[in-house]
Amino acid sequence: MNILIVDDDAVDRKLIKRALSTTTHFHNIVEVASVTEGLDASLVSHFDIILLDCNMPEVDGIEMLIEMRAKPNLGNTAIIMISSSDDSPLALDCIEAGAQDFLPKSDISIRDLNKSIMYAKKRFETEQRMHESYLTAKHMAECDTLTGLSNRYHFEETVKEMIGREGSKSNSMALLALDIDNFKHINDTLGHDVGDDVLKEVVVRIKRVLSRHERFARLGGDEFAVMMSQVRNADEVNLLSSRMLTQFQDPMVINDKIVNCSISIGSAVFPSDASRFHELLKCADIAMYHSKQNGKNQFSCYKPYYQTEFNRRFNIQNEIKNIIKEETFRLFYQPIYSTQTETIVGFEALIRWPEMDEMFTPDEFIPVAEECGLISELGKWIISTAVQQVALWRENFKLSLTIAVNISPVQLQDKNLLPHLIDTVKKNGVPSDSITLEITETALFKDSEKITETLRQLSQHGFKIALDDFGMGYSSIAHLIEYPIDIVKLDRSMQSFVDDGCKRYKVLESLAYMLNKLDLTIVAEGIETESQSSLCKQLNLDYKQGFLLSRPLPVDQIDAMLASPSLS
Repeated sequence: MNILIVDDDAVDRKLIKRALSTTTHFHNIVEVASVTEGLDASLVSHFDIILLDCNMPEVDGIEMLIEMRAKPNLGNTAIIMISSSDDSPLALDCIEAGAQDFLPKSDISIRDLNKSIMYAKKRFETEQRMHESYLTAKHMAECDTLTGLSNRYHFEETVKEMIGREGSKSNSMALLALDIDNFKHINDTLGHDVGDDVLKEVVVRIKRVLSRHERFARLGGDEFAVMMSQVRNADEVNLLSSRMLTQFQDPMVINDKIVNCSISIGSAVFPSDASRFHELLKCADIAMYHSKQNGKNQFSCYKPYYQTEFNRRFNIQNEIKNIIKEETFRLFYQPIYSTQTETIVGFEALIRWPEMDEMFTPDEFIPVAEECGLISELGKWIISTAVQQVALWRENFKLSLTIAVNISPVQLQDKNLLPHLIDTVKKNGVPSDSITLEITETALFKDSEKITETLRQLSQHGFKIALDDFGMGYSSIAHLIEYPIDIVKLDRSMQSFVDDGCKRYKVLESLAYMLNKLDLTIVAEGIETESQSSLCKQLNLDYKQGFLLSRPLPVDQIDAMLASPSLS
């Protein structure tokens, strides 16, 4: 047994050594005369017991006791405090500071010293086990088990402490909220095991660009946060955000599967944006939502008007479920005209918010319906209502009218879309080839086998597939070949020509020629002038729609239009 005696009185040290040497146990005894020497000795060697004098010059024994207990594993040593005094309050102070026993020097005898050593060792072993259990529980309470990062509770407490410590200083702090883009899709298509591995890989990549000064936490699900201290200007926040985004340029390889993953980031600065943790996190979250709404895979710094945008989206989300349930959305119908005969051949169904005090546009509420998982239910209502309406018009006016409805990429991944369409046309006695399903190229960019298969099945059942907004941004000719596209709707920007000799006109002319050669039906959108209307016939485009011909109208005005003698 290794024993360290720390006592400035040489006579007392000699008495203690004599008492120890008369026991049957072998003792390796080291003696020092000061706390400083005792601390140095404990760094060099491990001691099973330290016999520590309470009162010594310069630094007393209780200070050494406190310092030892502040070390990892409580210093790994049982400590018996010894004193020339047998004062009970002093003994209690020593026990409260972490000693395992208190022994007056007047009681030091072979029997009492051995008993104290034996009891002290056992008590310390028990205390160590309790301390380890506490540390384990503390780690579980503060740490995210999957990633090893701080959890929400620990991060919040840490940031509050930082705010309290740094709040009076001139340096700012920045909180960054991070969210994995389309993480639900990863979980749904590849499984939660792959999703967990993606979360761990995200942590690895983000840690590459963090320094030891940043606090990194997983708040829950696919939400993470980073706290930056001593931020001097916005450029530092932007630089770190850019470095994080760069880490996701290369795809992940998870269980031999290639996973393309990106993140959206929002930041808020203390104290200019908010002075409390929850307010700061709220601002960072709002900025992060702004990044998602603007295309994802980017970062945004909080601006006050983002709060207004967020509140609008929140109001939409609160209202939309009840509106769907009550079926109070409205459908307007924009006529589609034959270029050759100038007669109405069909309509595009366009959804509108109900007549309420606060109104929202489709560009606002459709993305919210997609995010909160209500787009499929809303889409079913649109399909049912539009098909039922065109069936009435076909019956009442004896016209072979068509109806076009817009289909979200989310709907194309819904296994109930095709059965619902088949059931709806059958119930209303409408041929499936009179129903046009309009999709945008963003749906095809997902390159999902499920979407591809859904489009093929829809086409096989006779439904027409229209590629909407063609010519806007990136348009791939390959999509016209690879997918069962029947109709191409030219984006309104394509009609913005200047004269017959301009480049835009030549592009439109060449595009119309190519589409005709591919036997695709062409619809020109956004016709607003007579010259644009005439050009449709000149370029042999099949159909046209736009404000020059008619704005989207409610059912009663369409009824009046179809009943008008001028229609024929």
